[in-house]
Amino acid sequence: MTDATRTTTVVDGLALSRDLRNQMAEEVAKLVSSGRRPPCLAVVIVGDDPASRSYIKGKRRACARVGIESVEHDLPADAAERELLDLIDRLNADDGIDGILVQSPFPDHIAPARVTAAIDPAKDVDGLHPLSQGLLLAGVPSLVPATPLGIIEVLDRYAVPIEGARAVVIGRSILVGKPVALLLLQRNATVTLCHSRTRDLPGLAREADILIAATGRARMVGPDWIKPGAAVIDVGVSVIDGEIVGDVDFDAAQGIAGLLTPCRRGIGPMTITMVLRNTLRAYRSRTGA
Repeated sequence: MTDATRTTTVVDGLALSRDLRNQMAEEVAKLVSSGRRPPCLAVVIVGDDPASRSYIKGKRRACARVGIESVEHDLPADAAERELLDLIDRLNADDGIDGILVQSPFPDHIAPARVTAAIDPAKDVDGLHPLSQGLLLAGVPSLVPATPLGIIEVLDRYAVPIEGARAVVIGRSILVGKPVALLLLQRNATVTLCHSRTRDLPGLAREADILIAATGRARMVGPDWIKPGAAVIDVGVSVIDGEIVGDVDFDAAQGIAGLLTPCRRGIGPMTITMVLRNTLRAYRSRTGA
């Protein structure tokens, strides 16, 4: 088979998420049938950002389907930072709450670092507490940001070899870029973490067996950035003329990439699924179930 006629496997993140959620639903059902309470996720949102509202709605539906209870706390956009921190303190102290997720973005008067640092690390299902990040850096099992977990799950489920692979991550956020680079290192990949000031970014990208794009720059990764047969994971989301597109030029990557995630039904559903997995993990750790 020549590169020009290469078949690209397009990831169905929605189908994979359904399989994983069905497995979790069975786990939760067994816990409840044994007389235990179900896990519980508390979600906090400040303000009325439409994208955040939609994401929270999706989390609530996903929790219900798995059997995880969810409680939502809505604060107005002008709520004082102290009010939010006091709410987090109450959730930390509530033994019936296993996971806490405070939805970003926040209004300008609220400091994200203070919010993430206020969450009990044992309930930090976003994996953003400084202790959670430090444990990840040290290679100690802990709660890890959901999107990186979803990326690793996709690579594993589609049998993409990680050990010994050359991995290039474009984007260095604490939500995706840095943690997924560390997870790949833990699996013995050789990782290059790139950013906007990286020299010859297309050239580095072309060396990748695993290429992860997480910058939010629409269709930045063109066909000449992709090594034939590479696994290409697109995390970016942008809106161009009303169309939702990713960091990768999806159509142009077809026939070059060996594995490719679409902007829709790709990593997005996996992120919510990994939040559920983190909630179940936190529940088991806290209750000994």
